[in-house]
Amino acid sequence: MGVWTNIKNELRALADITNHIDTGDAALRIKNNIWFRGPNVWILAFSIVVASVGLNINSTAVIIGAMLISPLMGPIVGAGFALGTQDMPLLKQAGWNLLVMVIISLLASSLFFLISPLQLVNPTELEARTSPTIYDVLIALFGGLAGIFETSRKDRGTVLSGVAIATALMPPLCTAGYGLAHLNWHFFLGAMYLFTINGVFIALATYAVVRFLRFPQAQYLDEKKAKRQRALITVIVLAVLVPSVLTAIGLIQINNFERKVLAFVTENRTVGQHYIYDYDVDNHRQVEIFLTGDPLTEAERETFLASAERNGIPRDHIILNEHPLRSEPKDKEDEVQSLVQGLFEQSVLEIARKEERIRELEAQIRELKGDTTALTQEPAPEPAPGL
Repeated sequence: MGVWTNIKNELRALADITNHIDTGDAALRIKNNIWFRGPNVWILAFSIVVASVGLNINSTAVIIGAMLISPLMGPIVGAGFALGTQDMPLLKQAGWNLLVMVIISLLASSLFFLISPLQLVNPTELEARTSPTIYDVLIALFGGLAGIFETSRKDRGTVLSGVAIATALMPPLCTAGYGLAHLNWHFFLGAMYLFTINGVFIALATYAVVRFLRFPQAQYLDEKKAKRQRALITVIVLAVLVPSVLTAIGLIQINNFERKVLAFVTENRTVGQHYIYDYDVDNHRQVEIFLTGDPLTEAERETFLASAERNGIPRDHIILNEHPLRSEPKDKEDEVQSLVQGLFEQSVLEIARKEERIRELEAQIRELKGDTTALTQEPAPEPAPGL
């Protein structure tokens, strides 16, 4: 018993944060970071352009550099703090400053993509910001938790820089600006959805920690007004929390469905005289499967759908899109040659894209190695006097 008690006491002391937290100083700094005036306007615009350049040239290093200098997190953390301390005036200020930041970000990124002469054939960094997953929710939630703990502790370090990179608030806004510049609503809506998810879960994480650490609540002179505003804030918290939980659950379901589809397609890539050459999963958990080869018989179709059900995919969630080869011998031979040629050209193009990406990464590695060598290299000794 004595050993177990000592272990519990040691673990309790290890996780204790009482002597490391300064809520008064943290509250002051959070409030100061909400304001968006003067230099912050220009810093945001410049960092947005830098991030847009990184997205335009598919450079992860440039995007990370832009996120390090961005002031975007201030109003989002401020909104979560205002909800946690039931400070309605501060919540209004945070919301207004966040709106101004979003508008400036969209304008700056849209202008850049309008005048940029570089048009990518395969904008992978942009595409990656249009389809949120459950991992984005987890990153925003735990990144927000780390950020507010870092803000609240007395001896602050470099955690906020890491949070700014991990939660990736800027790239979605830049991608939305790209969508506006090119009137591509898939890019715009998908990116804004990702930005909203990140912002909401960072604010919710801040709200939870502010309540957990018992930050001082806002004081009001009029008690009736205070009760009304606290009731309003409670409604706002619930209005944000409920859709956020439903969104997270929906993303988990979609992610699980995609794994089932992948297992099913892998198992049935070639069955009989047909071949699955592509598939597409939408946000409603419907999968469209593209097949080529001889038309499916009723028996083959039944076997195909039964296999899908074994993998947890309901029949009514499957859309079969068949592209059968023509029945004439000569035409069928031409069709096969055309299909093979198309697959070959697609493979060559994909290999070329991957080789280009490998060259870019190798160049970045060489650059980083050069910087490391320059930093670690000892200076040459100075010549002795008189020599």
